[in-house]
Amino acid sequence: MTTTPRPDRFPAPNLRPEAPAPGGWRRHARATALWSGGIALALLVAAALVAASWADELPDPVATHWSGSGGPDGFSSLGGAIAVGLGVGALCVVVFSAITWFWGRAASTRRIMASTTIWLAGLVSLTLVGMLDQQRGLADAHEAGSVGGVVLLAVLLPLLPAAAAALLVHPDPPLPATTAVAADARRTALRPDERAAWVGRATGRALPAVVLGSTIVVVAVAVASQLWFLLAVAVLLLVLLLSMGAFHVRVSASGLTVRSVFGWPRTTVPADEVERADVVQVSPTRDFGGYGWRLGREGRTGIVVRAGEALEVTRTGGRRLVVTVDDAADAAALLNTMAERARAAR
Repeated sequence: MTTTPRPDRFPAPNLRPEAPAPGGWRRHARATALWSGGIALALLVAAALVAASWADELPDPVATHWSGSGGPDGFSSLGGAIAVGLGVGALCVVVFSAITWFWGRAASTRRIMASTTIWLAGLVSLTLVGMLDQQRGLADAHEAGSVGGVVLLAVLLPLLPAAAAALLVHPDPPLPATTAVAADARRTALRPDERAAWVGRATGRALPAVVLGSTIVVVAVAVASQLWFLLAVAVLLLVLLLSMGAFHVRVSASGLTVRSVFGWPRTTVPADEVERADVVQVSPTRDFGGYGWRLGREGRTGIVVRAGEALEVTRTGGRRLVVTVDDAADAAALLNTMAERARAAR
């Protein structure tokens, strides 16, 4: 933590008695669930209609699964292929939309869920249409070639509408706290004319091994099977693991900022919305169902890269953010102090 003198007065708190209703997030969560789920379902239905329109051009049965050598080894009727793709995709869309609807308290959660919903629908739709398109005009589905290019495009192309969906999500409206920081919350002892910042890094201890191991496995499979599109998948996997496995954490007068090593995803908690910051112990699987940017019990948002010590920030509107980071006690103490100053500055 670094401190730099700054002339400043620290007046007594003058809290505003009014603030937006804490339940206001529900309107944004439900709207996000409806439009993202609606777009995703529309993509799936469009893909099903396109596939059905090719019925006279496709072999019977059609290929639905490919072996490691690149040739098809699983087959189904056209109706069965459409039903499985549409059913699995629709089920995932409904589940993700329900998560957004009921637990989308924070804009960061809504952004991730909306973009994931649309990306997944795009993946399923493009995979279904792409694999069938390669079989149009064939008398026997065994003659179908590799779908490596189809899979690669199905993974990459939906990233564009997914990113657009994240940008369309309504941000959290300002919701300043109307109560003082809890008296029992830890603080950092600062002079009234001092300003301070705390900088940390949230990194999983096993991240380097996971990144290296996953990359080696995918590259080895690509070389052994000569499915070279898997090299692009390896790059994508590398970016995904790094973006969800390492975060920069900063506490300053403006509040808390957490961002991936690539700059996105990121989230901020303004100092005047902090009700209190504490140190908690986290079990990734028990509390959040895994690692990365997660949604946990009671609607908590978790940036979880390891088990153990974490910073938990309780903010207005019933929102809570948990970040697994070392030296969480100092981060919590300074954030509480900055939250108190933000109230005094009103």
